[in-house]
Amino acid sequence: MIDVEALLKAESDEELREQKLFLFRENIRLENEKREAAEFKERLIKERAQFRTEMDMLNHKIVMEQKRLKDDNLFFDKKMQILKDAFIQLDADRRRLDKERSRFEMEKEYRKKEHSAMAETEDIARVLFRGATNPLTLRKRYKDLLKIFHPDNLCGDAELVQMINREYERRKRAE
Repeated sequence: MIDVEALLKAESDEELREQKLFLFRENIRLENEKREAAEFKERLIKERAQFRTEMDMLNHKIVMEQKRLKDDNLFFDKKMQILKDAFIQLDADRRRLDKERSRFEMEKEYRKKEHSAMAETEDIARVLFRGATNPLTLRKRYKDLLKIFHPDNLCGDAELVQMINREYERRKRAE
């Protein structure tokens, strides 16, 4: 601090001028420091505002990313559940297909056996009509076979009668 009393007691004009010059320089220095301090304060305020803006933007980005991540997780969970359900359905379909395949194989075997039995019966019907070459002998053989194998008879067989009928019709058309 400048001693004001020392200034007033200055003995010569020269000292007074030096004192005034010193005070003037000091005053300018203080004004410059005040201006620099004000500029620094303004810059700090601007930087603070910019920092807050950047922080708000970053916080907003973080919130948006967290929301997107949450949505992605929900979407992934839904996809995973759909896949699990699809695998369960595929497994059920596979089991059903295996059952159907085994049923089909059993049915195929049954038809093979049935077809071979049917072929044997048709062969029997052909043998029964062997030698019946003209329509009269064919008709007579047919009536005799129906009397023997009619289902109402003791030895009757409905399936054999059907085979005899088919063979008779086939031979009748052939003539």
